[in-house]
Amino acid sequence: MTISNKTLSCRGITKTFPSKTGSPDGLQILNGVDLDVAQGEIISIVGSSGSGKSTLLHILGGLDKPDQGEVNWNNISIYSHNSNKLADLRNKNVGFVFQFHHLLPEFTAVENVMMPALISKMKLDKAEQRASELLAKFGLEGRLHHRPSELSGGEQQRVSMARALMNNPSIILADEPTGNLDEKNTESILSLLFNLRKTEGVSIVLITHEKEIASRCDTVYSLNHGVLQKEV
Repeated sequence: MTISNKTLSCRGITKTFPSKTGSPDGLQILNGVDLDVAQGEIISIVGSSGSGKSTLLHILGGLDKPDQGEVNWNNISIYSHNSNKLADLRNKNVGFVFQFHHLLPEFTAVENVMMPALISKMKLDKAEQRASELLAKFGLEGRLHHRPSELSGGEQQRVSMARALMNNPSIILADEPTGNLDEKNTESILSLLFNLRKTEGVSIVLITHEKEIASRCDTVYSLNHGVLQKEV
């Protein structure tokens, strides 16, 4: 497979948290992380619990700021913008899929999926049409008006995937998206997620602790002691 055009890159990312023991040096989670993700590429990042995988994903997605370093989406340096502009860029460029679906419990499936588009001022009827089409793509055409509490775990995760695609992002960041699912639903979600490269042309960064899942990706990176390395 030939891949060109970086949709996501970072250089020199460092992040240190205050030490619980009171050490003035703090706890360094990320130490000079560099990463390039090309258009249509699927990469995975593996590492032990507490290694900083989720912290790195949050920084790559503009949800948290590094102490040092730069993150680019489609050649736009994201931390050169104020918080409002960054939120707008994030809404248009990045879709998130988390282990815990973060669906709004008072809204239906279609309403949850519509949210990113409504935030970006898409007209209500167009947003509802696209959200309905995305949910149908994920096999949920009969569940549009069900609330999260009325959906199974696998169905909720498919709703969150549809929501991530609502604004046609170039990047999907997925943090342990199958962590709470049984084997059958895990396979279903992974098949849908990996198929997005073909149907949507997106790049995907997948955080997982499962080596078998990571091995399906184009490139596997490991994060250990703050350092990101490509596995061979």
